Amino acid sequence: MSRTALVTGASSGIGAEFARQLSARGASVVLVARDADALDALADEIRSAGGRADVLVADLLDDAQRARVEERLAAGGIDVLVNNAGYGLPLAFERNDIEDEARHLRLHVEVTMRLSRAVLPAMLARGNGRIMNVASVAGLMPRGTYGAAKGWVVSFSRWANTVYAPRGVTVTAVCPGFVHTNFHERLGLPPGEEGVSRWMWLDAPQVVREALRDAARGRAVSIPSLRYKVLTSLARMLPDSLVVAAASRGR
Repeated sequence: MSRTALVTGASSGIGAEFARQLSARGASVVLVARDADALDALADEIRSAGGRADVLVADLLDDAQRARVEERLAAGGIDVLVNNAGYGLPLAFERNDIEDEARHLRLHVEVTMRLSRAVLPAMLARGNGRIMNVASVAGLMPRGTYGAAKGWVVSFSRWANTVYAPRGVTVTAVCPGFVHTNFHERLGLPPGEEGVSRWMWLDAPQVVREALRDAARGRAVSIPSLRYKVLTSLARMLPDSLVVAAASRGR
């Protein structure tokens, strides 16, 4: 049966890769982001490969534009929601502009909550659906306000999966580590200057493949790659002072 997936932050990186892999699995994809040109290019790529793609240009921090996405979700027909839109900030909270911090928190937490709430009733009425919330390993350890926001995403997903999976709707928090995308460049960090060892980097296709596999198995939390599963397990056993010091490398 044909399925439809809506992916936010689909203009590049992990979001674009989710759209490609979901399309390759036979889903129609609805691409959501602010960059119309990037979305159109991805839609053309998907269509040229025989897939189906629609573009919905929206700034999710604009109430009116986000409402259009919520309406699309509430109307039904969305089988998979991927809440991927997000960005990072420097770790020095005391130097960051507080309005930047507030927008950052709103995008990762409030927007994820609103879009999940918009799609849930139709999924529950149908008795099936899948919500995938892109979090981060930073959400599993103390790591600035980005980690704090992603920690909410992880906790919400664990709770929601427990409550809604018996009714046919699974919710999975995807927690990748450092991934080769333009995420760090958008923070003003040129490639190679993040101070992160080469072995810690993952590729977006690997992250998405493992995330889709874990979501299909109904897992509440997906940590792509064995190396990050081990690192997050160790972090839970170490004092916060050591974890914060180790996690201060990179962005």
